[in-house]
Amino acid sequence: MTINPSDPRSPSRQIADALRERIISGELAPGAALPSERELVEEHGTAPQTARQAVALLKNEGLVVGIRGRGVFVREKPPIIRVGSDRFARHYRDVGKAAFQAEVEAAGLEWRQEMLELAEVPSPAWVAKWFGIEPGALVFVRRRRTWIENYPTQLADSYYRLEMIEGTTIRQENTGPGGSYQRLEERGYRLTKFREEIEARMPSPDESKALRLVPGTPVAELHRIAFAGEQPVEVFRSVMAADRHVFAYEFPAPE
Repeated sequence: MTINPSDPRSPSRQIADALRERIISGELAPGAALPSERELVEEHGTAPQTARQAVALLKNEGLVVGIRGRGVFVREKPPIIRVGSDRFARHYRDVGKAAFQAEVEAAGLEWRQEMLELAEVPSPAWVAKWFGIEPGALVFVRRRRTWIENYPTQLADSYYRLEMIEGTTIRQENTGPGGSYQRLEERGYRLTKFREEIEARMPSPDESKALRLVPGTPVAELHRIAFAGEQPVEVFRSVMAADRHVFAYEFPAPE
């Protein structure tokens, strides 16, 4: 392909668009090497700087990744997790499965959870608001990172009021069959509804590092409140790699 001087796109954009089409079509499959800078220069008749700018555009889009000393490759596609509205169904807990476990096993994928912190901490203001306590009052937090097929996919923090979980395994790394929600229900906090809010944004440097995100990859930040009646019993925050999750919700049409 030669550069079209009458095209309103810059030469680097023309090259990037051509490479993108080859990636989307599957001609350049996940893991395949992009043409080298020299090959791009020869193919398109441009300066090396123009070829580098084209590849940089694709890197910023998260389509390709550079490996030092080896070249630039089409990004491998990580496994996609369906985050469904049915994941909190009680029948999963009745057979000893937490929501995340049910989702991943339904997809036939391997997973693991890495515990980062179990501690009493001062409550952030947004957590305190839901619990109806003063900001800074002590709450219990479970911080963990989840992995799917050796990809880190989620940073998850669950907050609880101390008196609600005293003497339960929620304060331990292994909460037991059915997870924290099963332990809450055993304490008499029967879950009746959930509220979720999702925000898409770019990650912080720490989040990019923890989730091993390539440049240009956004995250989805999810806040979930679990209720027993009208009482919040868990305040949850998750930061998820947006390219590794699909959110699927089913609900009755309101009258």
